[in-house]
Amino acid sequence: MRVPVRADFALSTISLARALVGAVLAHDTREGIAAGRIVETEAYLAVDDPASHSHRGPTRRNASMFGEPGCAYVYACYGVHRCFNVVTAPRGTGEAVLVRALEPLEGTELMRRRRGGVRDRELCSGPGKLCVALGIGLEHDGRELARGSLRLWIPRVPVPAASIDVGPRIGITRAAELPLRFVVRGTAWASRRLAAP
Repeated sequence: MRVPVRADFALSTISLARALVGAVLAHDTREGIAAGRIVETEAYLAVDDPASHSHRGPTRRNASMFGEPGCAYVYACYGVHRCFNVVTAPRGTGEAVLVRALEPLEGTELMRRRRGGVRDRELCSGPGKLCVALGIGLEHDGRELARGSLRLWIPRVPVPAASIDVGPRIGITRAAELPLRFVVRGTAWASRRLAAP
């Protein structure tokens, strides 16, 4: 694994959503380090994507989505769950990759405490779950992911395209048919199974 550089975020948002599968998201807190390998992502675009938060333009809530690529966009879903995204595309564009699920790698006991004793399979199997497990909150919105306590690590060897299934996004009602969800084939850690094409 390596720390990402600016060139890593020069890909299109769709390409980056695929490339982030296999990356590691880690958060170092006073309680300890919790980290997991990304096994599921979704791309959200600026154009022709009514499901994207950027569809109607910048607001106070989505301001970070229009910020620098390689930063975090963290928002509250239904006022309860936190969702973590990686900002993509040039500043002012408004695109991001939602991290939907992780395979726990480090700090599993800490994740278990934070998640209240759920099965290990459920620790990070959804965007809200992984934020609780890793201790990610709204205070991380806008933070650069190449430095600081919340970090993204890029695999030196990417997951082969043949090992990633592509399908429609879930949990949305608009533009749900777009094939913008990327899942490691056969993983037990995804939020929901995606049938291979």
